[in-house]
Amino acid sequence: MDKDYAKYNDAAEMLKVLAHPVRLCIVNGLIEKGECNVSYMQECLGTPQSTVSQHLQKLKSAGIIEGRRNGLEIYYKVSNQKLGEIIHLLMSKEENA
Repeated sequence: MDKDYAKYNDAAEMLKVLAHPVRLCIVNGLIEKGECNVSYMQECLGTPQSTVSQHLQKLKSAGIIEGRRNGLEIYYKVSNQKLGEIIHLLMSKEENA
């Protein structure tokens, strides 16, 4: 085993950000839909817009998602495709269990 823990730090930090059910739901939803805006997510999640925005900010800061402005709206999508694949596999396993 490689004891150079520093190289595992980025992956561990990304997993920490995802270790919340709402953020995991957001990422999974973005993988399934491709991209969507905060209003759509708020409606799907049944949570206040401010709460969704806070979760999105954490995901964006971690480099998991990115936003594209279209007029007054920002459409979010998963920017880290490797992580997207991991979440897809994780969630498909859960659905088949």
